[in-house]
Amino acid sequence: MSGKILILTGDAAEVLEVYYPYFRILEAGYEAVIAAPQKKVLNTVCHDFIEGWDTYTEKPAHRLAADIAFADVDPSEYAGIIIPGGRAPEFIRNDADLPRIIRHFLEEEKPVGAICHGAQVFLALNDNSFFQGRTLTAYNACRLEVERLGATYAEETLHVDGNLISGHAWPDLPGFMREFLSALQNNRQSSDFEQQASNAI
Repeated sequence: MSGKILILTGDAAEVLEVYYPYFRILEAGYEAVIAAPQKKVLNTVCHDFIEGWDTYTEKPAHRLAADIAFADVDPSEYAGIIIPGGRAPEFIRNDADLPRIIRHFLEEEKPVGAICHGAQVFLALNDNSFFQGRTLTAYNACRLEVERLGATYAEETLHVDGNLISGHAWPDLPGFMREFLSALQNNRQSSDFEQQASNAI
């Protein structure tokens, strides 16, 4: 099985939800590959709350180089995928190559991690069959999108449903990445077992 993990993002991604998974993936011995609509330097943002505001504020954060454009991604080369939140999901889901990429991971039941607004990209599939009977969580403002997928919205801030690992927001990143890396390990062990069984025939 591949040792590469794909991170799907774009401009205005929440900085913690990109960098935390990126470094945890590297720490675990995998190769982290940043994919965006274009191969360019991305602008991440920091979302935070100010007393008296009904929603979050946004400030510029670190810049981040994308390694590959969506059009050039061969999803079969990757063991799993992470979709950070922020505002990036609302516009990267319009990219023509995004459904092709996400569909592969769902069909092959590889680990799929979506945090905060990340679940918004699933609407680009125009196919709710992947989410019927499934449960996932997201930032509370994305509850309608989750339910429109045909999924059940989980109130807890971290939820695992098979190969789908979902988190509410950046404070949930420790548990989110722990579960994602565990799913990768389980998937790898299963693939190794299947390969050994095939070789024994």
